[in-house]
Order: sequence, then C-alpha cells, then structure tokens
Amino acid sequence: QMSKSTGNFLTLSQAVDKFSADGMRLALADAGDTVEDANFVEAMADAGILRLYTWVEWVKEMIANRDSLRSGTANTFNDRVFASEMSAGIMKTDQNYEK
Repeated sequence: QMSKSTGNFLTLSQAVDKFSADGMRLALADAGDTVEDANFVEAMADAGILRLYTWVEWVKEMIANRDSLRSGTANTFNDRVFASEMSAGIMKTDQNYEK
C-alpha cells in the first residue's frame, strides 16, 4: 500500500514505469471501492498485469485456432440462454442510463 503513514510514495511517472498504464488503471479502479480510505495496493497492480497478459495469450490462442471453433447458426439451448442474458443485461444498463 502507498500511504502517508508508511512513507511509501511513487510519482505517477514512476508508477507507470513500474506497473504500466494498464496496471495502474486496474489498481486505481480497485482503490476506494469501499467506504474506507482509498489505498493503491501494489499487489493489485501486479495481479492486473498478470491477468492482462493471460487474456492476451488466450486471445492469441483463439485467433490461431479459429478454424476449429464452432460455426453456423446459434440455436442450441445454451445459445438461446446466452442471448437472453445478454439482452436482459443490455436492457438493465439502458434503464440505468435513461434516469
């Protein structure tokens, strides 16, 4: 954690150099999610970078194997449930932004 009481300070430039801009975004988004004082947690920035790396590797794998992925009409039960859940989520989001 970085706080006055522990004397740990990083400038924005130092933090971006250490964690990358994306790592900083993830850690800052997590800081202050509760009613407690917002604290930047370095472990959260590190974990965010690892999650991003894992996601990029997964995307590369999916692109490389796209010919073996399912194609055709999406009409199985699972497809219909997925489409229904996505539509419900979109409707909820639209309702929240119309207020």
